[in-house]
Amino acid sequence: MAFDEFLGERITRFFTSQKVEFFSKKMMGGLIFMVNNKMSCGIHIDKKYGDSLLMAKIGEKQYAIEIKKECCLPMDFTGRPMKGYIYITPEGFDLDTDLEYWLELVLSFNRKNN
Repeated sequence: MAFDEFLGERITRFFTSQKVEFFSKKMMGGLIFMVNNKMSCGIHIDKKYGDSLLMAKIGEKQYAIEIKKECCLPMDFTGRPMKGYIYITPEGFDLDTDLEYWLELVLSFNRKNN
């Protein structure tokens, strides 16, 4: 399975610092983070893109806003974009503050749909 282990550690540190109950598991060729027993975000190295991508479940409303950013791609893991999920390229999560932005969106959506 191909994924950026350092990015996985960064996500783990953030969730731990926020006292979020979560677990991670290797899945779909990467690492998935589960919050409230629901897939919330994940990481993998995308063969088409050629680098690590952060997958975030942010909901359709937020997706419509975020997809306009240069660092965002539709999540088309299956060849068809999944509603409410987005891919973020490394430029969008390189800085801790950027990664935290996406993880806050993930947690916010998760809390609304718990």
